[in-house]
Amino acid sequence: MGRPAMHGSAICAAMGPPRAGYPGAAGDRGADAGCRRWIDTADASGHKSCMDVTLTKSEARRFILAHQGLWPPRGLKGEEGALDFMRRVHCIQYDPLNIVGHNPELVLQSRVSGFTPRLLEGLLYERRALVDGWDKMMAIYPVEDWPCFRRQRAAARLPRLDGNRSAGRILSAVRAEIERRGPLSSIDLEHDEKVNWPWGPARVSRAALESMFWHGDLVIHHRVNTRKVYDLAGRHVPREILDAPDPNASMAEHQDWHVLRRLRGVGLLWPRSGEAWLGIIGVKSAERALALSRLRARDQALQVEVEGLAAPLYMAAEDREELDRCRAARPPAPRAAIIAPLDNLLWDRGLARALFGFDYVWEVYKPVPERVFGYYVLPVLYGERFVARFEPARDPDGALRVKNWWWEEGVRPTDTLRRALSRCFRDFRRYLGAPAVRIPARVARQCGITWLAEGA
Repeated sequence: MGRPAMHGSAICAAMGPPRAGYPGAAGDRGADAGCRRWIDTADASGHKSCMDVTLTKSEARRFILAHQGLWPPRGLKGEEGALDFMRRVHCIQYDPLNIVGHNPELVLQSRVSGFTPRLLEGLLYERRALVDGWDKMMAIYPVEDWPCFRRQRAAARLPRLDGNRSAGRILSAVRAEIERRGPLSSIDLEHDEKVNWPWGPARVSRAALESMFWHGDLVIHHRVNTRKVYDLAGRHVPREILDAPDPNASMAEHQDWHVLRRLRGVGLLWPRSGEAWLGIIGVKSAERALALSRLRARDQALQVEVEGLAAPLYMAAEDREELDRCRAARPPAPRAAIIAPLDNLLWDRGLARALFGFDYVWEVYKPVPERVFGYYVLPVLYGERFVARFEPARDPDGALRVKNWWWEEGVRPTDTLRRALSRCFRDFRRYLGAPAVRIPARVARQCGITWLAEGA
């Protein structure tokens, strides 16, 4: 289908050298050929500062994709590849909505070859290398970052709703139950009083468990669909991590750390307000500008000018060698990937529009008359360009159904693109454990994708 008409007009986890599976890792050809060099200057005191660098939009796109493990997609292998990615970007956003997987699973299936949801469950709830928590909203991050969020956990202890006070009265009893019985969810507790709670009224047992989770007293032991089962944090977070002090002594240090963390979460960001900056304590535009200035003064962040963009972008200084390698390396053969709705690549939708020419809004919370595409629509990336978007669903037998499809403006599906999309959907079907890909005859005919279901 064509496009519809518009309705109206200091890091906790130390990062090492590039890992296998990312462009620019050991073995890439031409690592130094053709690079624009970074120029360092020193003032009278001998302090060095990195001068700005100018990138084309294509270079900026390729660096972000390489940083995100999408240049090419599905180049990482197994649990270690997933952990490598997580330690690079530090967190991925969680959302309970599950149409074709939860958001973290959709993020990882586009990066990790042969990914299945079981791999993420193992990292979270068996190896405990990752932990559920709050960072960029609800998120998953490496367990070694736990000490850096002490301020967030302390702030969560301040009562904000009546439900906090009601839950507070039963915290000791709930803790005693978990100590005695082991991991529990809200349905395992008998406290049925309804309280005012985020996202609507809830049983006080749920409020108590979630409060203790936000405080850091509990962790998620495992999930049963969207239901969370909790256990004591001390049973699962290593004691040396659980008891470690916050490495950022002052609020300014913490804000600098978190701003730098966001730069690595995407690869390149501009300082404008946007969803990419959510979840940082006490940081709005003015504080963000100050943090970026301090990071630049300490050579921890670099300012990047991108041709055609009025606003400068910023990146972590430790990623500059990765940028140089990415610019020098021969581009990989283009592959296609299905991108998560809350993917790090799309955390700043304005920047995605400016760099990729891709205008994307997740419309699940929009009233039906205001939706441009559909309730749950996923982008399709090919090489360094978004080429399509589609609305997925699952049939009763588990098959993947492509309810609707929209090519991006100017895309002409060549044989090479068709082969890449067929492979992409074949991998996506395997990730889902789906027996087939089905496309309604009208959609397949109108969009010219009759070949997609056959190839997948």
